[in-house]
Amino acid sequence: MTGRLEGKVALVSGAARGQGRSHAVRLAQEGADVIAFDVCRQLGSVHYPLATPEDLAETVRQVEELDRRIVAREADVRDTGAVQGVVDEGVSEFGRLDIVCGNAGIAGFSTNAWSLTDDEWEEMIGVNLTGVFKTVRAAVPAMIEAGNGGSIVLTSSTAGIKGMARTAHYVAAKHGVVGLMRALGNELAPHSVRVNTVHPTGVNTPMIANDYIGGMIADDPEFGANLQNALPVEMVEPVDISNAIVWLCSDEARYVTGVSLPVDAGFLQR
Repeated sequence: MTGRLEGKVALVSGAARGQGRSHAVRLAQEGADVIAFDVCRQLGSVHYPLATPEDLAETVRQVEELDRRIVAREADVRDTGAVQGVVDEGVSEFGRLDIVCGNAGIAGFSTNAWSLTDDEWEEMIGVNLTGVFKTVRAAVPAMIEAGNGGSIVLTSSTAGIKGMARTAHYVAAKHGVVGLMRALGNELAPHSVRVNTVHPTGVNTPMIANDYIGGMIADDPEFGANLQNALPVEMVEPVDISNAIVWLCSDEARYVTGVSLPVDAGFLQR
């Protein structure tokens, strides 16, 4: 049997580790070749370690181990030229583009919305919303030109559906991703390109499982209690999100577009 995505080409942002690496590997397991990028350096407002070039090299290794091809580059999702360059190189190499995973993102907290600095607000919006827009903007013309339809899945969050204290900049960005999805869903429907969002609860990745986030929760037990899921799991695994993305990108979801899909262990039901 061939994979559900055999012959497809997928673009994954934030692919060096965590959810992004998981998406790249799962898409490759289903037969897709991969175009991958990540910033691979520290950003000023982020208080936990970000991915490294070595992390991106490990993603390449895991995809190639599956006998799939991958073009992987270091690029800042906010840099229009860099993102376009990665897309153009990948499309030139593979000849098509069918899937876009707008996954790159950062996390951050504050005492309240009015104590956020300009840098904290602008970097969060720049990476988590503007970066998603720039990824899609770079990719869509190649998808339309190929005439094969396709699937775009943008990573939002449970914070893209529900307001959460102490993280207004993150909540605003993730709600913005949903609005972008809804507009794109209408604009791209005539081209048979479907657009959806996924909304994870806490995922066991370096973005969440680090000393900074752990310290925030330890210092504010009430805040930590508000992050609990309905199902008896503290966090879900990256592959749980990847499996939802594989489904959304497959023919099994060929008429699913404009949907906000929670993968949240019941978090939004609490």
